[in-house]
Amino acid sequence: MRARVEGDILFIHQDDVPQYKKTGSVVRNSYFWALKAIAARATRSGDWEFDAEVWVALQRMLLSFAESSYLGIRETQLEFSIDQDIPVLLKPVATWA
Repeated sequence: MRARVEGDILFIHQDDVPQYKKTGSVVRNSYFWALKAIAARATRSGDWEFDAEVWVALQRMLLSFAESSYLGIRETQLEFSIDQDIPVLLKPVATWA
């Protein structure tokens, strides 16, 4: 998932966040609702925003869903541009694109 940090806010690109589907996979829908629950802002028409205070929870959640093997790495790993530092709390679940 393409990500960037501005100040103390993590942004996940709107095209990369999970999609809720009424008849979709239980795991994917659970992932959608879990991410949405800790997001500071999660709209259909914008990037999702996560305050620094939830980054530990986000890291644990991404690790947990990644380890379940139900979701692909591109769905559970944050991708930062090469010119941006990855915050220490997010390093276990992040890489550079």
